[in-house]
Amino acid sequence: MMDQQEKDHYIFPQVDWELEKFEHEGFVLDIGGGGEGVIGQLLGNDVVAIDFRKDELLEAADGPLKIIMDARELKFLDDSFQTASAFFSLMYIKKRGDQHKVFEEISRVLKPGGKFHLWDVDLKQKPETDQEIFIVHLKYCIGGRSKETGYGMRWPKNPRGFDDYLGMANKTGFREVETRWVGNTFYLCLENFQG
Repeated sequence: MMDQQEKDHYIFPQVDWELEKFEHEGFVLDIGGGGEGVIGQLLGNDVVAIDFRKDELLEAADGPLKIIMDARELKFLDDSFQTASAFFSLMYIKKRGDQHKVFEEISRVLKPGGKFHLWDVDLKQKPETDQEIFIVHLKYCIGGRSKETGYGMRWPKNPRGFDDYLGMANKTGFREVETRWVGNTFYLCLENFQG
């Protein structure tokens, strides 16, 4: 029998991500680092987690420095960070123009040669469904410990996905370094070549 969540929401097949610490110097700026706070779990005190929702930051694990901030207007000086990340957070920024602004801001605060690590869901091809909300069930493993979570929202009015993010990245001074796919989710490592 179908449970209520499966009836009301489109459920993508579960994806499994094995997360490893990535090379970084100094602090890592984590965009949307509240809630599950996966990058904070991965890198601990090396993370500056920003989120525009206080409740999301309060929910995140201890370790990172947590700051209430809008990623469209980062309150950091130019070239402040060597590394930035966004773990399934850009999908929640509804307007493409706002997403583009976030890419511009990340490029501005990253040093030349700095890396932006991005995980997200590809929503370019909406499945045939009448359900208004989708959920991506995610199992992630950090240091041999597995955890499960879910990310969901209403379908965006304009389909968007990997190609859109890569296009925004290219227009804001980034180049693609590495890409990995798991199901309909992806990891994209970008290098800031502005400077």
